[in-house]
Amino acid sequence: MTPLPPLGAPVDAPSGRPARPPEHVDAVVVGGGIGGLVAARTLVHRGLQVVVLEASDRVGGPVRGGAFGSLPVRLDLGAESFAARGTTVTDLAEELGLDVVSPAPLSAWGYAAGRAFPLPKAGVLGIPSVPWAPDVRRAIGWPGVARAAVDRVLPRFVADTTDLGTLVRSRLGRRVTDRLVAPVATGVHSAPLDRLDVAAVAPGLLDAFARTGSLSRAVGELRAAAPAGSAVRGIDGGIHAIVEALTGEIAASAEEFADSPRTDATGPIHAAVRVGQQVDGVERVGADWQVTTTVGDTVRAPRLVVTTPQVAPLLSPWVTAPGEVEPGSVPVPAAEAGADIWLATLLLDAPELDDAPRGSGILVAPDAEDAAGGHPSGVRAKALTHATAKWPWLADRVRAAAGPGVHVVRLSYGRIGAATEPPSAEEAARDASALLGVDLTDRVRDHLLQRWDGSLPPPTPAYRAQVAAFTAAVGHTPGLAVTGGWVAGTGLAAIVAHAQAAVAAL
Repeated sequence: MTPLPPLGAPVDAPSGRPARPPEHVDAVVVGGGIGGLVAARTLVHRGLQVVVLEASDRVGGPVRGGAFGSLPVRLDLGAESFAARGTTVTDLAEELGLDVVSPAPLSAWGYAAGRAFPLPKAGVLGIPSVPWAPDVRRAIGWPGVARAAVDRVLPRFVADTTDLGTLVRSRLGRRVTDRLVAPVATGVHSAPLDRLDVAAVAPGLLDAFARTGSLSRAVGELRAAAPAGSAVRGIDGGIHAIVEALTGEIAASAEEFADSPRTDATGPIHAAVRVGQQVDGVERVGADWQVTTTVGDTVRAPRLVVTTPQVAPLLSPWVTAPGEVEPGSVPVPAAEAGADIWLATLLLDAPELDDAPRGSGILVAPDAEDAAGGHPSGVRAKALTHATAKWPWLADRVRAAAGPGVHVVRLSYGRIGAATEPPSAEEAARDASALLGVDLTDRVRDHLLQRWDGSLPPPTPAYRAQVAAFTAAVGHTPGLAVTGGWVAGTGLAAIVAHAQAAVAAL
């Protein structure tokens, strides 16, 4: 029999248990993805006591590590690289004591119209800087080159900037759009070209086009200004090491506060990073924010950071547009769900892959489905990464544990607009065979499946406008900040930089 609470004690109604008194800290961060962890670390380094609440059973969001059951080597099961533009992620990794590494100097490939080809090197999201370059010609043929070259003489006003696909098609033609830009941009952002806002996915491109009057010249200008070397970087041991290091630092900060309690603290906090803590309510209590969870915890703080769109609607009663008086005057950004993604990782006995026949990996153009719902190319995967060819650190560890001729490849499935059926190991092996040009159907030693549920919305022009209006209003709300991929955009570089900036004013 459950004992009754003492007479007069506050009761947690759903459970019948005595309600725990609110914990008082300096900041509450809702969401334990990369954005939330970076925001929490930034606040911790300013001497603040922080609690991170994560609804799922683990932190990191789409940055996650794992291992095959037959191979004691941890590898990335989500994001496996970050954009090299700027130094934000590199600086963070080095501060965390992690080694930043470059991928092997291999080209990426594309797959369209049933054939594979090296992707042009001098481009931005597949848009070439020199339409008649040999590697461009091999991908799009002479008819495509002839049409793309017209970009250099078209008047500046002949350009439709509605979305990325429309812009490229209006300047460079259909073949460049379908065979080069589609596999790259849709592979990176998991959304069709007509859903991608140019300014969001290609920063600086429209400004460069305005200066040069040519889209290919604009790409050349951006490439010339980019730092030398690979466009991406990784972490020795995997990107997931960032999550583990961030979590460790934040947890250590709670222990320091417990060892040296402050006079304004009500007592030690349960833990600095908590999983399985779905937020049930947000309210203002004086100048503080009070956050309650479905498991009965209540945390109160003068600073609140929200990194997940699921909780954003709870902020509406206090978010006021600049120049307005009544709160709730700015709608919370509402976007269609992102793509439902499955990642299949294969461990292969395949010495034929030692020479990396398709470089670091291959991006698949989104060919239209036929009337039966099939795929004309016979390949359902939208991308393949030859992980042991791309990352020398992983190749070394796999070779040491499994011997020579063993490789790891990752295949991504799922495009926006429909639920994605999980691939079997056999289907993934068939797709890998078609993309790599090697029969791998009986070479699978082990495999892993990981699902990403489409929580990151596509960067459409309308959605980006909503985000801009909402974040401007949040900036006028005392003690409140929002960050994370839903407002920062795709990629670690964008999310880390945004998280650090978003909490600076707090």
